[in-house]
Amino acid sequence: MPDVLIPGPDHPITVEPTTRHVVVRVGDTVVADTRSALVLQESTYPPAYYLPPSDVDPLLLRASDTTSHCPYKGDATYRDIQTDTGTVHDAIWVYEHPHDAVAEIEGHMAFYPDRVDISVED
Repeated sequence: MPDVLIPGPDHPITVEPTTRHVVVRVGDTVVADTRSALVLQESTYPPAYYLPPSDVDPLLLRASDTTSHCPYKGDATYRDIQTDTGTVHDAIWVYEHPHDAVAEIEGHMAFYPDRVDISVED
């Protein structure tokens, strides 16, 4: 089993619910729309919005063979987004069984902001 690191003062991680309106688009296609996102703030990285799968359009998702490991969060799987204009590869990552320190993000979907358009409004 890979090492498990626990968030602490030198690498803090917080997970907080937000009611801000988060919309994810690929071109003109709305991929996700929620007011039930979780905001994960890890160390000095930009915040990541994790969206409940019920607020993501399942008809646009395709499984990817890509996986990754974070010692703080666990093993992630990836999804492609398929729209009428093409495929955005590995645009979404999901921790199906995250480490205990970030258990709230289980099954939630996060999007790479350089691969999709994410708008966050009050």
